[in-house]
Amino acid sequence: MHPRDGDDRVDGSARSEEARVAVDLLVRGAAEVATARDGGVGDAAHGAAFGALERIPDGAVAIDGGRIVALGTTRELDARYAPRETLDACGGIVVPGFVDAHTHPVFAGTREAEFEMRTQGASYAEIAIAGGGILSSIRGVRDTPEDDLVAALLVRLDRFCEQGTTTVEAKSGYGLDTASELKSLRAIARADALHPVDLVPTFLGAHATPPEFADDRAAYVDLLCEEMLPAVAEARFEGRRLAEYADVFTEAHTFDIEASRRIMRRAQELGLALRMHVDQLSPLGGADLAAELGAATADHCERSSDAALEAMAAAGVQPVLCPLVPLYLREDQYEAPAARMVAAGCAPVVSTDFNPGSCYTQSMHEVLTWSALRYRFTAEQCLVGATRNAAVSVGRGARIGTLDPGKEADLLVLDLPNVEHLAYEFGRNPVRSVVKRGRRVFDRAPFAAPRSSGDPHSGHGGGARA
Repeated sequence: MHPRDGDDRVDGSARSEEARVAVDLLVRGAAEVATARDGGVGDAAHGAAFGALERIPDGAVAIDGGRIVALGTTRELDARYAPRETLDACGGIVVPGFVDAHTHPVFAGTREAEFEMRTQGASYAEIAIAGGGILSSIRGVRDTPEDDLVAALLVRLDRFCEQGTTTVEAKSGYGLDTASELKSLRAIARADALHPVDLVPTFLGAHATPPEFADDRAAYVDLLCEEMLPAVAEARFEGRRLAEYADVFTEAHTFDIEASRRIMRRAQELGLALRMHVDQLSPLGGADLAAELGAATADHCERSSDAALEAMAAAGVQPVLCPLVPLYLREDQYEAPAARMVAAGCAPVVSTDFNPGSCYTQSMHEVLTWSALRYRFTAEQCLVGATRNAAVSVGRGARIGTLDPGKEADLLVLDLPNVEHLAYEFGRNPVRSVVKRGRRVFDRAPFAAPRSSGDPHSGHGGGARA
């Protein structure tokens, strides 16, 4: 048994004469190790506790068997442990791996033409009504073979990993028929089995009404409830369900409150947990419905009422905020009422909402900066929203999201001097190394300064996956 196994810190003086304990990996030499400790319980940080971090100067983390063994100063852990491998943080910071709790990564083809339309004044709803938006991605997914969807998703997972994201909630929702939605979910399952980044699968057949049901939305709701949801709930890949969650885009032009209630209740009957897109474009009452149904999350919430936020807090529904989406949609006058969420006792999460139409970014680092600017979150709150709270929101809080002893060793070494730089600096990827379940899965070579102005061998070092 490790000395003081599971304790908060290692006492460098205790048992100092005994032999050091062998561990797989020691991450050492950090300007600080920063994490929102939960004691291994796996709960979210609410209200006044949102943003509380433990910060260890000159920090280190001991890892064995893919799990965190101990945190402490470099001196303490050097004296206590004999690592088989050492990762030098070189004065950067060590934090938990980012958890991106809202993404739409299964698609074929991008939508830059719509972005150009938007810069010229077209709104999200106008583009959707004209046949763009979600509908423009349907043909691509329906016509693309599953193997090609998997290959494209693996490339995107490489990019998530390079940006420091180690767990991703992944939605279907661009097929919008039974066969194509199952194909998308199988692509998620197959990519998850092949890549170190973990995927949490969500069925989003209720993303929009497909063209063949344009004149009969009610019939598509019938199809969702009577055929698609049962097929998804029954489907398995290597013994695991293809979807853990069901989601719905609750808006007047997609699924209204009654349709959303019917779809989500059917999903619950079939054993799926709930996530919901709510109050993004209009104050329709989606957040109130999420609270009524006890959903895991209510995402966006730009126009949610104070009463809805209080109901969400009481029901344990976590708001997932997507700070870059209103900017990308040129609706940046609308911001999610983040301060009121915290005051109400909610446990906010921040995410990219990576998708081909309304937020084409995989950078959680950018999300942290914009969360600070839009929501007036401190850097510490931003980090909690992207790690501890995000992990809880995808049902992984007992395993990841903090650097508590016993949890899986998902962590980042960032080329930053302190936590405040997480929000302060943007436009540069600070990820130096990514550790997933105790294994180094990404290392970026340091910048190499030119030896001389004419040296053909000088230049930049490149990143490489270990």
